[in-house]
Amino acid sequence: MQFQRKTLRTEVNLAGRGLHSGVPTQLRIRPGSDGIGFWYGGERTAAKPENVTDTTRSTKLGQIGTIEHLMSAFAGMEVTDAEVELTYPELPGMDGSALPFVEALLEVGFEDIGEKEMPDLFRRVFLQEDGIKIAISKGDGFWRYEYNTGDRWPNVQSFELQSPIDYLAQVAPARTFALMEEIPYLIQNGLGQGLDEDSAVILGEVGYKNDVRFEDEPARHKLLDFIGDMYLSGVPIRFLDAVSEKSGHRANVHAASLLAKSLE
Repeated sequence: MQFQRKTLRTEVNLAGRGLHSGVPTQLRIRPGSDGIGFWYGGERTAAKPENVTDTTRSTKLGQIGTIEHLMSAFAGMEVTDAEVELTYPELPGMDGSALPFVEALLEVGFEDIGEKEMPDLFRRVFLQEDGIKIAISKGDGFWRYEYNTGDRWPNVQSFELQSPIDYLAQVAPARTFALMEEIPYLIQNGLGQGLDEDSAVILGEVGYKNDVRFEDEPARHKLLDFIGDMYLSGVPIRFLDAVSEKSGHRANVHAASLLAKSLE
């Protein structure tokens, strides 16, 4: 597969509170030419599956937490090269979605920096464990996620992205969420401190506890996360068809690693 490498035309500056830590952080995204790298404390960590250090309720790259929403924005906008600098080792939660990142990228625009060649994906990448299924094949940018809570509402939700062109309107705005019964655990463990009722969807026993942007917002957000984690493989989403059922960050990153290795 051959594709255009793309970076930012100029730098982006954003600020907010770390999604889980709640600590104020400043984010600077600079044009790059060596893939996607995250910087903190003078140390650069390349955005690759082997550099993921934790997948508990988010994806941590080296010492930098919650990278999945920005990685998803990069994937949706097909940014292949960028340098991300932080004043605290966690990405800001913003509004709980990838939309603020996408809008900031679109505001400064993009610049082509040459072409890159990667081997085609000739065999299917398949991961199945504990009810989780991920299947990836060479394709045209069809992505699907099935969110399944079993007997608990909302039971089964699914969302399909038919083309990367639809990412901005259909996936980027979907916010992170939590089941109502999970909230005491999150509070006790100091998680989600950079979010509030406007930036996190709360799923009650029989319906949403706050306003939603989409009736199937949880499934869309899980697809957003899936795309962000899979982009650690470095493969543009337009060249893949990918389907996931019930996966979280751990399985996503594992699948991204399998994909990257299959192209070596």
